[in-house]
Amino acid sequence: MVDHPRDVAVGRSDFAASGRRVFAVEVEGLHAVAARLDGEFSAACARILECRGRVVCMGMGKSGHVARKIAATLASTGTPAFYVHPGEAGHGDLGMITDADVVLALSYSGESDEILMLLPVLKRQGNALIAMTGRATSTMATAADVHLDISVPAEACPLALAPTASTTASIAMGDALAVALLEARGFTADDFARSHPAGALGRRLLLHIRDVMHGGGEIPAVSAEASLADALLEMSRKRLGMTVVVDDARRLIGLYTDGDLRRTLTDPAIDVRNARIADVMTRDPIAIAADALAVEAARLMETRKITMLPVVDADRRVVGALNVQDLLRARVV
Repeated sequence: MVDHPRDVAVGRSDFAASGRRVFAVEVEGLHAVAARLDGEFSAACARILECRGRVVCMGMGKSGHVARKIAATLASTGTPAFYVHPGEAGHGDLGMITDADVVLALSYSGESDEILMLLPVLKRQGNALIAMTGRATSTMATAADVHLDISVPAEACPLALAPTASTTASIAMGDALAVALLEARGFTADDFARSHPAGALGRRLLLHIRDVMHGGGEIPAVSAEASLADALLEMSRKRLGMTVVVDDARRLIGLYTDGDLRRTLTDPAIDVRNARIADVMTRDPIAIAADALAVEAARLMETRKITMLPVVDADRRVVGALNVQDLLRARVV
């Protein structure tokens, strides 16, 4: 059987070498764009910071995909933004853009017909235009209030047809804008979490101990005068694998856990039937505040090799109880 020429070519291909070449070309492109970051980049950031509306990102083809990504990154880092398809804008979606918005238009050639068609309307409406192109002399670049030059020495595609290094440069420029604006706004991790409440990051940064702890009548608690038998009965009723030991003001003075019970049963010096909880509890145990983040409890449990924590207020009064299963159910760990 004779091998097909294409099969022979594929068999001889060095895929890893091709991949490394792509990385080298794209890294070179990124260095070239980074070296040109200057006053125009600062002007673009200033325009967006001054914007009373939103950043409207648009582009056709691959530039459209990049524009969607930039809009999403801006929106999630404190800069309200959305994507509008230029073709649809010419058929009614232009009404989504108000005179308070800044338009960020992407086109490597700078000659995208669908975007050029919109420029007179946007100019008449008073929208500031930031153009991201690879040609400083293009129609879009010269018409823009601010031009971001994303030209690269070469595309990674050996045919110089598929946008590769240029789209990478566009994405990097969008990320640079988003991060510079994030820093200028003083955007914090908590701010980020508020726009990502359904994700793991949101749970880690927004969920507090009070949201997952057991409180009120669910807290297993006994006094220091209680017998070990009474403490075990309380642990069985509340089924948290522990009981706190409190004084008359419900201040935490001790903790007794399932692990402590195993150690108690194997200690011949302890009379289990007649022992008081004060004789076998762990005194001044580790505790956590209700307003602490749930992720802090997970970190504390991991560091101290424990699986449960009393929750206390500023006066060390017990207000809750927490075990590792509560954190697992909340998907904090």
